[in-house]
Amino acid sequence: MGEFYPESAWQRCVVHWYRNAMTAVPQGKVREVMAMLKAVHAQEDREAAETKAAQVVEKLEAMRLGKAAAIVREGVAETLGYTAFPREHWRSLRTNNPLERLNREVRRRTRVVGAFPDGQSALMLVAARLRHVAGTRWGLRRYMDMSRLEEMDRAAELMTTQETTAAVA
Repeated sequence: MGEFYPESAWQRCVVHWYRNAMTAVPQGKVREVMAMLKAVHAQEDREAAETKAAQVVEKLEAMRLGKAAAIVREGVAETLGYTAFPREHWRSLRTNNPLERLNREVRRRTRVVGAFPDGQSALMLVAARLRHVAGTRWGLRRYMDMSRLEEMDRAAELMTTQETTAAVA
């Protein structure tokens, strides 16, 4: 994706990161470690989250969970991309649940058929299902209020204009 959209922000799904980290944690310590990981994403800004993540890594290493500590250390930055956006959007940006829900619905419908005679028939079924979802109440719900991002863009433009004006003067 980076080669096609080099300016785009990257956000790893927090839930998938939690699951990945839990593969390196013994069953008896899952609740404790999960609470520590969730505390990282409960912080008020990125700096506080990174500080908390460093503390979690230290605790995991003290608990002799080196593999889990490595997963946290290497992956936490990918899960904090949402902090660059307005706080009101954080909940929607941290995971990709709506997309997964849509994929699950398409998979459910295609499994009923089993084997398709050709790719065109599979495409027709999937497109029909997506059209149905788009026309229902679920498809009409607004996921995020984009006006907040527009405000962010205007503020960034204003800052750039002010910096340019200051540099010229």
